[in-house]
Amino acid sequence: MAKESELLVEEKISGPISDWLSKNGFENTPLEDDHLGIEVIKIAPSNLLSTVEVLKNDGFNYLQCQGGYDEGPGLNIVCFYNLIEMNQFENDITPREVRLKVFLERNGDLTVPSLYSLFRGSDWQERETFDMFGVNFIGHPHPKRLLMPEDWKGWPLRKDYVQPDFYEMQDAY
Repeated sequence: MAKESELLVEEKISGPISDWLSKNGFENTPLEDDHLGIEVIKIAPSNLLSTVEVLKNDGFNYLQCQGGYDEGPGLNIVCFYNLIEMNQFENDITPREVRLKVFLERNGDLTVPSLYSLFRGSDWQERETFDMFGVNFIGHPHPKRLLMPEDWKGWPLRKDYVQPDFYEMQDAY
């Protein structure tokens, strides 16, 4: 009986995009839909670029948002990607949407492939995620800090970040 209820839970959270990815050989883990009812899918860092590329070819032609968040001290750093199918409307004015999440161990390898080759708009969004959380985007054309001075130590939006007592500007004049 426990196996049957586990299957029901998995069927409940597995959505059409996750199913389509699985049928086409793209490894993913369906997560619970977000508060708007949009499908959320967990992707391994090594599969991110190929998964986003196949989704783009399937019509998800707009990267609405890329960002990051910290689950808490000692927990994961998460990169998220909101993809939308734009200009594909027929009778329905609601575009298809999907949320992808990549979970990275805080003390592990904080690298993911850059989506810049697929979506030029990811440029500053990836730089901000690097600047605030320390995630490195492999293949990004300009991987530098965006908001903080280049010699800033640490990642200010991590929940375990300790703010320095002061910051001395170097070569300000």
